[in-house]
Amino acid sequence: MPKDDLLHFEDMSPGTVFPLGPKHVSADEIIAFAMEFDAQPMHLDAEAGRNSILGGLAASGWHSCAMMMRMMADSYLLRTAAEGAPGIDFVKWKRPVLAGDVLSGETRVLDSRESKSRPGIGIVSLRHELRNQNGDTVLESENPVMVHLRTAETAQS
Repeated sequence: MPKDDLLHFEDMSPGTVFPLGPKHVSADEIIAFAMEFDAQPMHLDAEAGRNSILGGLAASGWHSCAMMMRMMADSYLLRTAAEGAPGIDFVKWKRPVLAGDVLSGETRVLDSRESKSRPGIGIVSLRHELRNQNGDTVLESENPVMVHLRTAETAQS
């Protein structure tokens, strides 16, 4: 993608919204993720999930974060002049993500400012929210990302 076609800091003003999903969550992917990264019984076995407070085979919270990351990449990150994120302010798992759920949501720009220590870079504060097919919020998160200013890239080329 040509650099001029990418989203830059100037395109991410407060109030900008990027849609996320939809993403169908299958039992197979819940189990595969859990076997690799979070092998707790409620993520590996449907009966163990039903017998837990989660109420069924449930995705690991980290799996929910990974699914949200993929939805962010598909929605806007892969077409953004981004330089990564310095961290996460918070992640809240509000409800379990169960096998068969369909997740969707949005990322909203909360704030943006130019970096004082990195010329040509802006800091964009984002809030993410995912909901299941019933409209129940399952995940909330906020984090800053570093995004190139359009004017700085234009000046370099």
